[in-house]
Amino acid sequence: MKQSHLPALPCMCGNFRRAARTLTQLYDEALRPLGLRSTQFIILQALSLTGEATQGQLGELLAIDSTTLSRTLAILTRQGWISERPGQDRRERWLRLSAAGKTQFNRAVPAWENIQSRLRRRLGESPWKSLTQLTQQVSNLLTSEGDSL
Repeated sequence: MKQSHLPALPCMCGNFRRAARTLTQLYDEALRPLGLRSTQFIILQALSLTGEATQGQLGELLAIDSTTLSRTLAILTRQGWISERPGQDRRERWLRLSAAGKTQFNRAVPAWENIQSRLRRRLGESPWKSLTQLTQQVSNLLTSEGDSL
């Protein structure tokens, strides 16, 4: 990674979004040879962890709005990486990795692990753990309290 001296922004949201964009670019570059974007990998990873989830549960887990999630799920479904089954009513559908999705996810894990370990090494163990805990804390706070801050 090249050294950059970006100024701290006075806005928490601005700093998080800039960090998210740069991380997304880094992970996208690592996953591109496998035909995946980081947004797609994250959904495959979430389904790998949950086994099966409704679209609503998946959106809540990843804090993704329904429109964005639907768009990415449509791509993953077209690729044959996600299987669906109907729920109790027409609006509910259960999602899981298909056999091809499991294969694609397992093919991508080494590239993901490589970029994770490179970033972890560059940041250092303590900052890595602190940043992971801080982002989890912010996500939990904002998803549980939202506008009531």
